[in-house]
Amino acid sequence: MHRISTIETFIVPPRWLFVRIGTDEGAVGWGEASLEGHAEAVVGAMEAVRDRIIGHDVRRIEDIWQLLHRLGFYRGGPVLLSAISGIDQALWDIKGRMLGVPVSDLLGGRVRDRMRVYAWIGGDRPSDVADAARRRREQGFDAVKMNGTEDMDWLDSPAAVDAAAERLALVRETGVDVGIDFHGRVHKPMARQLVRALEPLRPLFVEEVLTSEQPEAIAQLAAQTVLPIALGERLYSRWDFKPFFEAASIDVAQPDLSHAGGISECRRIAAMAEAYDVALAPHCPLGPLALAACLQVAASSPNFVIQEMSLGIHYNQADADLLSYVRNPEVLSVSAGMVAVLEGAGLGVEIDEDAVRAAAIKPHRWRNPVWRGRDGALREW
Repeated sequence: MHRISTIETFIVPPRWLFVRIGTDEGAVGWGEASLEGHAEAVVGAMEAVRDRIIGHDVRRIEDIWQLLHRLGFYRGGPVLLSAISGIDQALWDIKGRMLGVPVSDLLGGRVRDRMRVYAWIGGDRPSDVADAARRRREQGFDAVKMNGTEDMDWLDSPAAVDAAAERLALVRETGVDVGIDFHGRVHKPMARQLVRALEPLRPLFVEEVLTSEQPEAIAQLAAQTVLPIALGERLYSRWDFKPFFEAASIDVAQPDLSHAGGISECRRIAAMAEAYDVALAPHCPLGPLALAACLQVAASSPNFVIQEMSLGIHYNQADADLLSYVRNPEVLSVSAGMVAVLEGAGLGVEIDEDAVRAAAIKPHRWRNPVWRGRDGALREW
């Protein structure tokens, strides 16, 4: 019987947190518990995780998930569930490797052979978006995502709305499909104007038009637009998603497999979304382990539509990009806008452990920027 013997964490550039679980019989699995800007908090949460599950049967993934989620008394939230996410991914990786099959086989088997993907363009303050979209087409993508706006005031100039529409129009002219991420930067007084201005340009979806803290306003907005509303990177469990499904206020669920309880919980969120006829598009501006976990769930979820990839995203570095710690980067190759189902055992990516250990010697201290308006007041990032 394999029992958990070690749980190691590695804070590595550009802003990721990898988790390695080992067993007393030599099995190893990797997961990703990246929580952007709060890696140290997740590492701290792992102390309680070790106390709970060292010595536990590594095969009992659901029992471990329930143990970590329910018996800490305090449940939910980004830190605790990011810690669970990394552990959960690593446990599925181990089980798949022990059985010699990809995780998607353990989730009922694949329902598709390839998954559509998209890449980022334009950065936090979007610029040169048309040229960036053309370069993404050359890389094999047929869909991209970009921030809809720079930082905005609670009530901003009509010129800011016009600029957002003009940028989207430039990218649509390149022939790619475009998702628009408002990044929670927009407040209710501006949200309706922006969405209305973008409607004629038909983006794939509009994401985080308002933060998930505003469910009533999101429901109002959803009733007023024909554009698909996407949301979920700041929702951390099926219970967080539940009111949005019940209110029919979102069309695309975007759980993050490194924040929302890992493969176990996000597979449940996907099934819950399917029951409400909501599409699945996992959030993943993160590393290769998080992406591989997303692709395993995507391969086995009927309502999956498109997957975010961080290849060359503006947060990454030349020597710390999506494929920098991967020994088999070819499995994440993009062709005709898609990535093939991962056929390898476990998560399907092979991590370069030596590179990870070397990079973790100098852990990153990534923080999101602080933006202020011309009056000096804080703006949403």
